[in-house]
Amino acid sequence: MTAKNLNERHPLLRWAWSLVRLDFVGIAVGALFFCLSLTPSLLPRDWLFAGLIGGINFAIGYGIGVLLGKALYRFVLRKRAWWPPSKQQLFWLQAFVVVGTAIAGVLMLIPAAAWQRQVSALMGMEGPATLGYLRTLIIAVAVGAALIATARMLRDAVRSLARLFIRRWHLHREVAQFIGTAIVVVLVITLVNGVLYRGFLASASRVFQPQDATTREGVSQPTERERSGSPDSFAAWDSLGFQGRNFVATGPRAAELEEVNGAPAKEPIRVYAGLHTAETEDQRIAVLLSELERTHAFDRQLLVIVPTTGTGWVNPVAARALEMMYNGDTAMVGMQYSYLPSWISFMADREKSMDIGRLMIDAIHERWEQLPPERRPKLVLYGESLGSMGGQGAFSWLPDISRMGFSSVLWVGPPNASPLWRGLTERRDPGTPQVRPRYDNGRTVRFSEAASAAEIADDAAAPWEGTRVLFLQHPSDPIIWWSTDLLLSEPDWLVEPPGGDRTTSMRWYPIITFWQVAADITNASSVPAGHGHNYGHWVLDGWAAVAPPEGWTSEDTERIRVALEKSQANDGPEF
Repeated sequence: MTAKNLNERHPLLRWAWSLVRLDFVGIAVGALFFCLSLTPSLLPRDWLFAGLIGGINFAIGYGIGVLLGKALYRFVLRKRAWWPPSKQQLFWLQAFVVVGTAIAGVLMLIPAAAWQRQVSALMGMEGPATLGYLRTLIIAVAVGAALIATARMLRDAVRSLARLFIRRWHLHREVAQFIGTAIVVVLVITLVNGVLYRGFLASASRVFQPQDATTREGVSQPTERERSGSPDSFAAWDSLGFQGRNFVATGPRAAELEEVNGAPAKEPIRVYAGLHTAETEDQRIAVLLSELERTHAFDRQLLVIVPTTGTGWVNPVAARALEMMYNGDTAMVGMQYSYLPSWISFMADREKSMDIGRLMIDAIHERWEQLPPERRPKLVLYGESLGSMGGQGAFSWLPDISRMGFSSVLWVGPPNASPLWRGLTERRDPGTPQVRPRYDNGRTVRFSEAASAAEIADDAAAPWEGTRVLFLQHPSDPIIWWSTDLLLSEPDWLVEPPGGDRTTSMRWYPIITFWQVAADITNASSVPAGHGHNYGHWVLDGWAAVAPPEGWTSEDTERIRVALEKSQANDGPEF
């Protein structure tokens, strides 16, 4: 029995065969998109991620190619005497397209592997072998085929609905197709947003909520009254969440600080409220204020407000560094608003981080402002990743930071959607690059690539009077540079000379670069310190730049750096 007869006798087989029959203009454009997706991005990509992004871009390119092919036929080829060609000519043309695109894809993987080794070398990592990188093509074909098959099924659904409307209600063909398309679009949006998206969030909650109830091995309830979760605390130990318990139970004690600094130290104050500390946000903030009063936090030299990341995480290096610099004369306060990783929190409800940051900052600032000016501690703000975005939500514009009395602000790796960072970057001084901008000649706010201690010190050089605001941002950090703008517009940071750890081989391509940088986000914190979204101990240098104790020197910074390296902070970077 021939394939033709088989298809005629089995409609299901004929439909299945229609799913794999491809448009050859679509194949050519899809192959171009796949090849361009193999060009370098911000971070190294292994063959699995390269295949995933390649498959997505192939499917998008295929769809664009199909539309271009139809437009070409309708407006250019349809009335030409030489079109369509003979069956034999068409066969060889199609064969050339299939074989040519396959060869192009394989050949493109050779320089692609070399590019990945180049990007890896910039970060002190070992790059992929060329032979192993060829597996990228297998993943790309599988992903691209699945996406194209899905699109064809949706197209067939539209056609089936249109035929039904024509047959039953005798609608005009274009009207029937319009209604069928609208119904399928609504169903897809409902499925994706109402079922898949919500199902994903529900599944994520089931995965991460139980972890929030656990406690990291080796972490136990603090006994110091200066810590939330202690027996004297208004915030119960069991209510603080996984990251909250890590924060209040770890960090240097007075004895360790005395050994580091050779002088009598104070017990550092760490105040925290978890999701289960109280029922509502206002009640949790009330607990925070009670904790600040109970621990006499307003009597310390520094009061540090720390909007947290999605899981409630506070960078242990940032906390330890400042406590060591001030010999424990500090009070740090944070509050959990979610137990989901930041990338899920950002996707699910990015406004929540800014709302909670605003509420916490405003409440603490209001209580701080009630103190006599001579009794007020220095007010400091720290935020990393989504915590940076949360902190920025409290300010409409840069002067608000000084107006509210903050002496120092350190924001690390802010997401591209962060309102204040984005506004400052867009309004940067003329002639300064987006990756390292200047605003108002650095009078209040400055930006540093955080490539070395010397660079950060240079960026913070005098004169820098009054409130100091510093952004630490790596040129290779996809959290900072990814945005929907990448879909159709080339950003300044890809036109300008690249920063220190971004390859000169990276180029912008419509749609493609968007997916490349989106994939980089998943690996942003897994690269070595000083690259991607891993800021390591450069946070110490950030503190030395914006909040140095009186008489602080570069030798003091190095002394604290050695102490940090010796300390046993087991809290890893979980976002």
